Amino acid sequence: MSLELRDLVTAFVGLGANLGDPRTAVLQALEKLGQLPHTRLVARSRLYLTAPVDAQGPDFINAVARLSTRLSAPQLWAWLWRMECDAGRERPYVNAPRTLDLDLLLYGDAVIQSPALTVPHPRMKQRAFVLRPLADVAPERVSPVSLQAVAGQKLIVLADT
Repeated sequence: MSLELRDLVTAFVGLGANLGDPRTAVLQALEKLGQLPHTRLVARSRLYLTAPVDAQGPDFINAVARLSTRLSAPQLWAWLWRMECDAGRERPYVNAPRTLDLDLLLYGDAVIQSPALTVPHPRMKQRAFVLRPLADVAPERVSPVSLQAVAGQKLIVLADT
């Protein structure tokens, strides 16, 4: 993959899994995010157990990573896609259970709308499994009103995270 580097940007990636060993998958993905080219893992949220939203299957393990990267948003998204594939992610239907799901939530203050990528993530403000972990690593990015709006969604902080 050819890399055209840019100035450092803060990006936030949502992680989730609900098939196989989801906790291990999320923890390994967090480690791999810090190993991406020209990217540093600045912070990671706690792990959360959450009920599926607009999806099926068992509960998810979710987290959010704060990255500092010189990759462009499309380059970062391509690496996330590759990590999902390497983790055995299959897409038999929309919102199928998954071994690993990586979403580019925010990329600096960029607004991106393309066939492959939409940033900010279009449904992030509707999901406690995004907002609570995002508040762990970037409280300035999550308003109390937004957190209150998703307060009824099941969300459990996991021990030893």
